[in-house]
Amino acid sequence: MKKTLWVLLDDRMGSVGQAKGIMPLLEKNFDIIEKNIVYTKFAALPNFLLGSSLLSVNKNKSSALVSPYPDAILSISRRTSVVARHIKKQSNGKTKIIQLLHPGNYGLKDIDLVITPEHDRKGNPPQNIFFVTGSPHRITKNILTEAQEKWCQQFSHLPKPWIGVIVGGAIKKRAFSIENAVELGKQIKNIIDKTGGSLLITTSRRTGSAPEKALMNELKDIPAYTFLWGEKKENPLMGFLACADKIIATGDSVSMCCEACGTGKPVLVFCGKDWLTPKHLRFVQSLYSGKYATALEDVNALTFVPEKTLNPSGIIVEKIIQMFDWE
Repeated sequence: MKKTLWVLLDDRMGSVGQAKGIMPLLEKNFDIIEKNIVYTKFAALPNFLLGSSLLSVNKNKSSALVSPYPDAILSISRRTSVVARHIKKQSNGKTKIIQLLHPGNYGLKDIDLVITPEHDRKGNPPQNIFFVTGSPHRITKNILTEAQEKWCQQFSHLPKPWIGVIVGGAIKKRAFSIENAVELGKQIKNIIDKTGGSLLITTSRRTGSAPEKALMNELKDIPAYTFLWGEKKENPLMGFLACADKIIATGDSVSMCCEACGTGKPVLVFCGKDWLTPKHLRFVQSLYSGKYATALEDVNALTFVPEKTLNPSGIIVEKIIQMFDWE
């Protein structure tokens, strides 16, 4: 018999994307109900002041959070963890809480399962924390097949192999510098010089106009299908991931790199100089250690073949299912 699962969705799109990545895999075992949370100004308060309450929730604009309460809640952020703990309290402890990403230490004992990236591991974590490489993503075989059917014909005029280039940008007050943009361009040119082919390249809101211009200037002589930030056309990112023979991704985005590694294709990561935080560097190293990706500048980058496909969503769903008695 299926269990009921409320998924608490807020305005954190990265976290929402992670939830969306695992929800389809849970549908066999759970009746899933999405609960959209809109916050009040009190959401900015730390969790130890909010406790387990709905003080941070705009009840007029949010989904109803009333009895009958579910068997489980999927909480996706620090802010939703307050709401989840309130619901568990109202259910007299019957509702289990599954938390994506570490919500902070306050109230941690009330959460049944915390799913957090391996690169965030510190000291001796409590037993309710479960570590995975990277983060859940939306990539599946069906999604890639659909994207191939939709997009590959649009790239057919370009010479093969097709090299996908997924560019992020500034993080944690660390800009994506023009110097790093130029270096990325030079390394991409080096790959194309050896393999031939063309580029499927996209930039992001965080790239910045000057670095984007410097990068594209380096690549101006290479055949390419481009989707630069702000262009008024359909985003081809999923098509790039589905159709590319290899993928070059910048290491500033966990979700971006995880989606690339979720394709099962060779992924080459660019880290740049004086750019990524120690946390990002630990994440990238976890991809290398797991043989999901390699460094763009590695001398053997062109011969790299991943040993497995990154699928944290599947691992997480198995762990969630094990939490329940299904008799």
